[in-house]
Amino acid sequence: MHRRRFLQTSVAALAATGSSSALHAATKAPTHHDITIYRFKFVPDTLDVRVGDTITWQNKDIAPHTATANDDSWTTDELGKRQSQTLTVTAGMSGDYYCVYHPHMKAKLTIAS
Repeated sequence: MHRRRFLQTSVAALAATGSSSALHAATKAPTHHDITIYRFKFVPDTLDVRVGDTITWQNKDIAPHTATANDDSWTTDELGKRQSQTLTVTAGMSGDYYCVYHPHMKAKLTIAS
């Protein structure tokens, strides 16, 4: 009960300062997300993320794949069968991506700051 009251008081104090980024930091820690590459698809193919979150792509296909931004601003390395790679979401990061080896494989990150 005391911990809950402390958290409510802390959040109210941050809100009173007018600092929305400080309020966000107090209420939302970075989240980890998993994307599976399976049957030549990114699953899920649309994902809501925030700056600071991490995303792991894991390849469960027999063919190699990448997750590469449409504007080439970021990419995973080539991911062979059972390989994975994790990236951290950054400010200004492009959300639309595809597989370099299989351009029909497309997906989207919706990035909030």
